[in-house]
Amino acid sequence: MSDPDPISALIQWADSGVRGALAVVVKTYGSAPRPLGAMMAVSERGEMVGSVSGGCVEGAVVQESLNVLASGLPRRVAYGISDDWAAEAGLTCGGNIEVFILPWQRDPVWRGLQSARLDKTPAALALGLGGRLLGRLGLFYTDGRGVGVLARHQQAMRALLDAAFATQRPQAGVVLPDGRSAVIVIPFFPPQRLIIVGAVHIARSLVQFANELDYETIVVDPRPVFASSQRFGHADQLLMVWPQEAFPALKPDAGASIAVISHDDKLDIPALALALNSDARYIGALGSRKTMARRAEILRQEGVSEADLARIHNPIGLDLGGRSPEEIALATMAEIVAARYGRA
Repeated sequence: MSDPDPISALIQWADSGVRGALAVVVKTYGSAPRPLGAMMAVSERGEMVGSVSGGCVEGAVVQESLNVLASGLPRRVAYGISDDWAAEAGLTCGGNIEVFILPWQRDPVWRGLQSARLDKTPAALALGLGGRLLGRLGLFYTDGRGVGVLARHQQAMRALLDAAFATQRPQAGVVLPDGRSAVIVIPFFPPQRLIIVGAVHIARSLVQFANELDYETIVVDPRPVFASSQRFGHADQLLMVWPQEAFPALKPDAGASIAVISHDDKLDIPALALALNSDARYIGALGSRKTMARRAEILRQEGVSEADLARIHNPIGLDLGGRSPEEIALATMAEIVAARYGRA
């Protein structure tokens, strides 16, 4: 979290004695510019961190947040292209959103969420949007624990919590029989990891693209001529070890993607075997289909099943038609993103 994010900003402002408000996208219509759960923090001085519309209505949300801070009461506001809203909100990007704005106050839920993020522990923030639950908070973990006022309604929220953890996307809905007590559940997972085996030229651009998408980037290559800090100073980790040493320590999980691109069997084959023995969401291998067929035969002899071999994306990357190292890196990152959202 090197760049400020809304929750960290609110905590930092509070530490300095500055009040803040939190704006959250709680409903979208059409081609809304920012997704459900997008956040923006606004200080009483008019500073803002984050975005709820990519710039379309931020000015209007800042002013509404200042009004919320003055009244001390949360508000739910709609923005979109209409005769009533267009001129006031300045929305030129298309789509419609509803934003919930609440005055931010210190609470054990916020402290717990920040600790979970720092510890890289999956957690879900629940925020009451109406009815009896208006402005109430809860924090929930994958092991079933819940804290905060909304924890007492955990069973009523079970479907939303399960969906949020399963899809890693926010969920919103009414959870009590009164028909008005709605909540939004926003999951927070550790950063997606990209493990790159092979510190080749493609890897340099691949790290750069992954960094832009907030992936944690890890490059594995024991060869000092390739794996130098001068070439990979922009990676989060540069591990000058063999895959057999790196993978047991890295423990790739469902939040990990693995790109095997050294084009050297001494690295690629053990890396693929180890990757296939993990829960990694994405496994890609650089090389032609002929090269992959030869690797697959070696892996079969090592006991790798056909079902596991089918997990390997080869040739690596979406077919964008490019051939340069930078274009291959772009195609690879595009395929990794597509796999994350079930499109590849």
